Amino acid sequence: MENLISIFVRSIFVDNMIFAYFLGMCSYLAVSKNVKTALGLGVAVVFVITITVPVNYLINKYLLVSGALSWLGESYNDIDLSFLSFIIFIAVIAWIVQVVEMVVEKFAPVLYNQLGIFLPLIAVNCAVMGVSLFMQEREYANVGEVTAFGFGSGIGWMLAIVGIAAIREKMSYSNVPAPLRGLGITFIVTGLMAIAFMSFLGITI
Repeated sequence: MENLISIFVRSIFVDNMIFAYFLGMCSYLAVSKNVKTALGLGVAVVFVITITVPVNYLINKYLLVSGALSWLGESYNDIDLSFLSFIIFIAVIAWIVQVVEMVVEKFAPVLYNQLGIFLPLIAVNCAVMGVSLFMQEREYANVGEVTAFGFGSGIGWMLAIVGIAAIREKMSYSNVPAPLRGLGITFIVTGLMAIAFMSFLGITI
């Protein structure tokens, strides 16, 4: 249990997809103009990552890696389908995003209209794909660890976009120099937030 909490906390604060790896920056910058929209997209990203990472883990473990098909018989021991991981991971992500898009359109049409093109673009959000690739690289021991990592990574991404959205709302009342208005000051604040998150490197659980 302590290991799961450690993975969860680290994925939020230490290995934050925005502040540590700068993944998913396009949606982060474009949809962070107000908190409500940013929160809606953040929740959608959390859901997508939390579902796709365990699914991709099981596919990778039981279908793709070398020897994964041994459960079919000894003649399959040497088969390595890991070269298909990219396209399989993308297909799973696209499928989950399509489900999320239909649900949001059905039950939250206002949010669906506010998110616009950025909702289906979760499928090509490099943060979502990045979490699955990190999962593959780090070789987590079981589905529980993978789920903790995916959920924490999604929460970290949502925390980042909601945080910058709240700051940008306040900055609209500030006297920002003309050359820095818009994305200029947003990049500066993002850098400062990333430096602040570096203080969490000392966390040990």
